[in-house]
Amino acid sequence: MKKEIFDARTCFLNSVSGFYFMKRNLMVFLFVHSCASAFAQPGSWNILNAKLRMNQKWSLFGEAQIRSLKFYNHFHYYEIKGGAEAKIDKNFSVAFGLGNFDTYSQGGNFKEPMVNDEFRTWIQLSMHQQLKRVKFEHRYRAEQRFTLFGYRNRFRYRMSVVIPVKALSVQPKSYYINLSDELFFTNRAPYFERNRFFAGGGYVFSEKFTIQTGYMRQFDYRINDETGDSFFQISFLLQSGFLKKERP
Repeated sequence: MKKEIFDARTCFLNSVSGFYFMKRNLMVFLFVHSCASAFAQPGSWNILNAKLRMNQKWSLFGEAQIRSLKFYNHFHYYEIKGGAEAKIDKNFSVAFGLGNFDTYSQGGNFKEPMVNDEFRTWIQLSMHQQLKRVKFEHRYRAEQRFTLFGYRNRFRYRMSVVIPVKALSVQPKSYYINLSDELFFTNRAPYFERNRFFAGGGYVFSEKFTIQTGYMRQFDYRINDETGDSFFQISFLLQSGFLKKERP
C-alpha cells in the first residue's frame, strides 16, 4: 500500500515538473517568437565604424552603412563617409567629415531610378558629461548637402546616454545600455525635418572591437506627408592606434 502511494506521489510530482518544464519552454518560445515577429516588420540598419588614433589629439574615422525598408530585403540606401577629429580636452572634441549618400526607389533592392545622389560635408562639436556611472553625450552637427535638387543646409542635435551593466564603467568584457534621440532641422520651411530615437545595448569584446544592436524609430516630417519607419540596427566598431579604446 505504501509503495502504491509512493508511486502515485512520484507520478504526480513528475507530472507537475513536466507541466512547469513545458510551460517554461512555451514561455521562452513565445518570447523568442514575439521578438522575431517584432523585428520581422522593421527594416534593417547596418553600420561599420572604424577609428584610427594618430596621437593624443588627432584621430581619423570612417563609416559605411547599408539600409533596407524590410527585414534584410528591399535595400534602398547606402553611405560611405570619413573624416578627422580633434580632441580639445577630455570633454570636448571637434570633427570635420565628408561622404557620399545614395538613396534608391522603394519596392526592391537598389531599385532605380535613384531618388537622391548626395555629396555631403559637415562640421561637428561633441560634448561629454559623466554623472557617476552614466555618460552623456551632446553632439551638434552642421551639414552642407549637395543633392540632386540643389544645395541645402541641415542642422542636427543628438543626445545619447550610455549606462554600463554590472560595472562602474564601460570596459572590455562588459555590456552597456545606449539610449539616444536626434533632432534634424533645416533653414527652410517647415524647418523641423526628422526625429530619430534609438534604444539598445552593446558588448565590448576588447579595446579594439565592440558590437551594438537595438531598435531605431525614425519619424520624417513633410508638409503634406508624415511618415514613420522602424529599423533593427546593428553596428560594429573597430578601433586602433595611439590610445586605448574610446568607450561608447
